[in-house]
Amino acid sequence: MLSSITAQGRSKSVYRMAVGCFFFLQGLSFASWGSRIPTIQQQMGLSEAGLGGVLLALPLGLLVSLPVAGWLIAKTGSRGVVVFAAMLYNLTLVTIGYATSPLQLVAVLFVFGFAGNLVNISINTQGVGVEALYEKPIMASFHGLWSLAGFSGAAIGTLMIGEGVTPHRHFLLIMIGCFLAIAFAARHLLREDVNSDADRPIFVMPDRSLIDLGIICFFAMICEGAMFDWSGVYFKKVLGAENAWIGAGYTAFMCTMAGTRFVADWFTGRFGLQRILQASGLLTALGLLIAVLLPHLYTAILGFLLVGAGVSAVVPLVYSAAGKSKVMSPGVALAAVSTIGFSGFLMGPPLIGFVAAATSLRISFTIIALMGLSIAVVATKSKSIV
Repeated sequence: MLSSITAQGRSKSVYRMAVGCFFFLQGLSFASWGSRIPTIQQQMGLSEAGLGGVLLALPLGLLVSLPVAGWLIAKTGSRGVVVFAAMLYNLTLVTIGYATSPLQLVAVLFVFGFAGNLVNISINTQGVGVEALYEKPIMASFHGLWSLAGFSGAAIGTLMIGEGVTPHRHFLLIMIGCFLAIAFAARHLLREDVNSDADRPIFVMPDRSLIDLGIICFFAMICEGAMFDWSGVYFKKVLGAENAWIGAGYTAFMCTMAGTRFVADWFTGRFGLQRILQASGLLTALGLLIAVLLPHLYTAILGFLLVGAGVSAVVPLVYSAAGKSKVMSPGVALAAVSTIGFSGFLMGPPLIGFVAAATSLRISFTIIALMGLSIAVVATKSKSIV
């Protein structure tokens, strides 16, 4: 299969840049939407509870797309799915800006989540193929580009808000830029997926290795979800941080998560997947425990820096390993692992809320620290992860 890929006559760096471009574009589009959530909430007069209900449509669309993505990629290949889904994703982004009622917004966000996950699974399948060409770990660097795009999208969003640009015009500019980049990068995607086999069954039970990877992804995404949704609340309510410092923990987490992804591939090649997953879990647990046991501004920032470094490489490394499955094609394997992992992303934030209501936020974050430690435990005990 590798010989047929390289027979396309392009340098492997061209494929890497094309796949990296799509990772960046997806991150840019998602961050653009995220940056305008407060504006859209204000325009529609949504309460906090109302906004929370509307936002559930996005992960629901993602969940529905998981089996569809695996089946579609296995049947048609990831290249066409990437291009179609990326265009749909950006078209839907613009439609978000034109929604005038909560019901319309729910419908559009469902499609946005559906298209976003199609992009996610298909472009990670492409990433598995490019990684096979390089014959060394490079997946984490792709996810680093996604994180970098998140900073870029947030910065552009801040500029647009400052200039009084409406969300639909903001999103239209993003779509135009993304469409131009898609037109260029699409020509340089891999035409065939590695480890694909038309005779391989699509609907098959994951083997033990995929289940272990899914469980690791589950624990990692619980930790990620906690940081995304509760870091600011922790700094405000537990640390009593001033308004200017409430976002410091989240910023620290995002900085190390993005930065570490660009060096994680080298460490994985040097020390192996199992050791990096063990170190990731221990770092995540240590960072959360520092924030819990030493609840002060600077120690909590240090703790959140460690959490970002800890969780940064877990999902991309798990995706990379899943794409090498011997029992499933890459797209189906990625969808299977994502299904298990994403349930953790959904469960983490509510779990913190329920436990905090019954006890305290510090107890909640201690439980999340145990989830981080579980990454190391599963990686150590799994015989299929080396």
